[in-house]
Amino acid sequence: MQKILIVEDDMDIQELLQNFLQEAGYGTVTAKDGVEALSLFSMEFDLVLLDVMLPKIDGFAVCELIRKESNVPIIMLTALSGEEEQIKGLDLQVDDYITKPFSMPVLVRKIAAVLRRSSPEKGKNSTISYQGFTLDLDSYTAKNNGKAYGLTQREFEILRELLLHQGRVLTRQNLLEKLWKYDFYGDERVVDTHIKNLRKKLGIDFIKTIRGVGYKIEKEGPKH
Repeated sequence: MQKILIVEDDMDIQELLQNFLQEAGYGTVTAKDGVEALSLFSMEFDLVLLDVMLPKIDGFAVCELIRKESNVPIIMLTALSGEEEQIKGLDLQVDDYITKPFSMPVLVRKIAAVLRRSSPEKGKNSTISYQGFTLDLDSYTAKNNGKAYGLTQREFEILRELLLHQGRVLTRQNLLEKLWKYDFYGDERVVDTHIKNLRKKLGIDFIKTIRGVGYKIEKEGPKH
């Protein structure tokens, strides 16, 4: 059974989330503030539902601390619907973002989508190689000459799409339609934020910006 950490200080919402997710077949653990959430994080979780407005330590700080030690999927819950808050969450590498009030069935579908991405089907063992860089599509890991990178699922998927379409420009809309599907409600610039994070993590600038259009990775030349 997949286990979800619910971090929510509103006890009515916390109980509602817990009941709904348990009915959907998930195991749940709850925390009412950021300090309690971090104390519980030594346990193994498949996903974290993280409210932004928390007492003691807010959700952004909790997310930042979690990301220092784990790439566990994080979905941020917030009553703050402004673009600035969403971009801040994406800069902290959350995997998805949903504003209150939200539909429980939609939230459950988002959770299922994120968990599918974090648990790819076994047996494919497919890899993509590019200039010493290897993307393992089965384990969702990325390495360059043996060095592993801690990419979020969304970052991994954007890189995968660019590498699968070498030489082709992918527009922001291409990436949104392919990766976000029905999950996305917001600004196309979230793609730019993920690309910025990718470049920073990889330290290898092979992702080219095509101004006003989108992004591309040049085709790798023949090996000699």
